[in-house]
Amino acid sequence: MLLNGTGDVIDDYDYPATTDELIAEHGDRTLELPNGTETVGEVLTRLESETFQAPEDARFAVYTAVSDKAIGRVGYSDRDPTPVGSPYTPDAMSF
Repeated sequence: MLLNGTGDVIDDYDYPATTDELIAEHGDRTLELPNGTETVGEVLTRLESETFQAPEDARFAVYTAVSDKAIGRVGYSDRDPTPVGSPYTPDAMSF
C-alpha cells in the first residue's frame, strides 16, 4: 500500500516524531489504494496527535487510519457468516 516511496521516507525520518511533524514533512505524499488514492496528510489527520518512537509505529498508524478505499468490498468476509440484520446480507437463493 505505501507506494511511491512513502514507506521509505517514513522509515528514513528521524524518530521520535509527532503526527504534526510527519504531516508537515510528508503530508502531500500519495498513497495508492485499491479503490483510489489518499495523501499521508489526509490519513494522519484522522488520528489524535501522538509521538511515534519508531518508523514501525508511524507505518502502523498510516495502515490503521486509511479509509475504506484501502479494502475490497466493504463488509465482505469469506470466513464468517453474515450477521442477521446486516445490510450486507446476500439475497436468498432457492435451488
